[in-house]
Amino acid sequence: MKKTDEQLGMNKVIARRDFIQATVLTSIGLTLPTSCLVSTNEHTLANDYYPPLKTGMRGSHDGSYETAHRLAREGIQFDNAVDTDEYYDLVVVGAGISGLTAAYEYRKKFGKESKILILDNHDDFGGHAKRNEFDQSSDTRLSWGGTMNLEYTSFGTSVLDLLAELGIDVNILHKKLEFDYGNDKPAIWFDEDTYGNNILIPGFSMYSRNEGVLDKIDEFPLSEQGIKALKAFYADDHNVLEGFSEEEIEKVLYKTSYTDFLEKYCKLPKEVIEIFIKSTDGYWGVQPHSLSVAEALSAWLPGAHRLGESASKVAGKEESEKVAMFPDGNATIARLLACSLITDLCPGADAKTIAMEKLDYSKLDVATNFTSIRLSSTVVHVKNEDDKVMVSYVKNGKTTRIRSKHSVLACYHSIIPHICPEIPSLQKNAQRYQVKHPMLVTNVLVKNSKALDKLGISGAYCPGRIHAKVFMTKGVETAGYQPDYNKDEAVPLMFWGMMEPPKRNVSIQEQLRGARMTLFEMKFKDFEREVRTVLDGLLGPAGFDVTQDILAITVNRWSHGYSYGYLDLWDEKYKEGQAPHEIARQPIGNISIANCDAAASAYTQSAIEEAFRAIDELT
Repeated sequence: MKKTDEQLGMNKVIARRDFIQATVLTSIGLTLPTSCLVSTNEHTLANDYYPPLKTGMRGSHDGSYETAHRLAREGIQFDNAVDTDEYYDLVVVGAGISGLTAAYEYRKKFGKESKILILDNHDDFGGHAKRNEFDQSSDTRLSWGGTMNLEYTSFGTSVLDLLAELGIDVNILHKKLEFDYGNDKPAIWFDEDTYGNNILIPGFSMYSRNEGVLDKIDEFPLSEQGIKALKAFYADDHNVLEGFSEEEIEKVLYKTSYTDFLEKYCKLPKEVIEIFIKSTDGYWGVQPHSLSVAEALSAWLPGAHRLGESASKVAGKEESEKVAMFPDGNATIARLLACSLITDLCPGADAKTIAMEKLDYSKLDVATNFTSIRLSSTVVHVKNEDDKVMVSYVKNGKTTRIRSKHSVLACYHSIIPHICPEIPSLQKNAQRYQVKHPMLVTNVLVKNSKALDKLGISGAYCPGRIHAKVFMTKGVETAGYQPDYNKDEAVPLMFWGMMEPPKRNVSIQEQLRGARMTLFEMKFKDFEREVRTVLDGLLGPAGFDVTQDILAITVNRWSHGYSYGYLDLWDEKYKEGQAPHEIARQPIGNISIANCDAAASAYTQSAIEEAFRAIDELT
């Protein structure tokens, strides 16, 4: 029987307290007078301002998107800008890893005394490299709310050099990494709302052949025909492309969707195929019905064993599984970059200790510093003017105009046509083409891991729920983070995925826009109800008390998430220089463009490399 909100603990004081606190803190300029949030200096934050501790709605939080939506959706023009005497060598739009790297590289090329201002619409820097920090238990607990991996085996020399300059040793990080996204003790969980009963099946993984545990499929809530077909899919090694020509094999691998492959070649009925639908939600931000066979296999979905030698065509095409990771994900890189730009942000911090350091946000925007990071500031206009760049931004309801010698737009491409009207139409269309993949990362701090330990799982795939997976984030103990995870200590659980597109039979851009709107329209209470429902059904049988054992909930809603990367089923093979991202990133006068969109790649190394390119263009 479906539980009420009261039975789920929705009205518990601690849950509401977390939410209210987060709502207040993220409402900069919306509900509180400025004096409550900043010191007497107009742009200097209060000494106790520390956004990583905020819970409730994060990512695209209240206060971060309203101005941009008025500009892009309603066509509102912010013509009432107040001119100031502020003049900079460089103004960067966007304080993510790409924007921070651009500032770092600019100082190397133009001198450490270059005057730099970094503007960001969020209440924290780092962009998708989001640090989620919890202090509701006896010890600090860390997790990440966005970009997390360092796929360092694919990094170029320039990226590795930057990491080395920041003191990061990726080999040591890899050696100390024990975390495996819940795949060390996997499970699949069928929920009561979708499948009629709560059914947990430990030991079964959506990302392997499940040899030795195929009998577990008998417990799946499927028809007898579906169970038989799924067991045959895993057990059979027959090459379904036997006798195919080279051209026919290419068509199957790169121009056939993974779901069509499962239906047409592996003979799986639709009820079985639906179980696979959410398996690439967190990793790709695109579901298997819109991914080619090759793309799905690169995300470790099963099926290579049914392709014979033709499987070798896609083997090794994805980034290596060998990764490095910080306990707050790539937020550590953003923090180290910020500390290198503003030395009194955290004096003495380095890559070996940074995880446990509390940065002094009151030092982010101090007039006497050469570099400043100004938060909750949404740029609404950027224009070349008399060999300078004019930049207007909105903060606390006030539109301010400043000027600089150069500017780097390290924001996502689809907003650039609205803030930089002088861009040619062809370039604007290319920027609009790159619709970001909406993403969702929800971290829940629970009292301990006893229930998961009792069930013998570290995480579970949830084919019927909003989040595709839930897993413990134990096993990342680097940069000074050494938590005591005994059985009575709090542990973060990560819920990871995306929203289901309202329609599947439309273009990929329409799918992504539809999923974005669904995600954006959800409120914090919707996500809270979801995680409480899942934890009650998944862990309740092992003694987890959903009304007592949840200490905090942080929802990282990324309506504009992963950068758009070209997909086999949807994009042509562009000639060099003619791909949308190459057209979209062209410089305009003293304005250059960075960020992952400029590489059509969602990886951190791409954000860094594009910052290097953007600064090179300015020189």
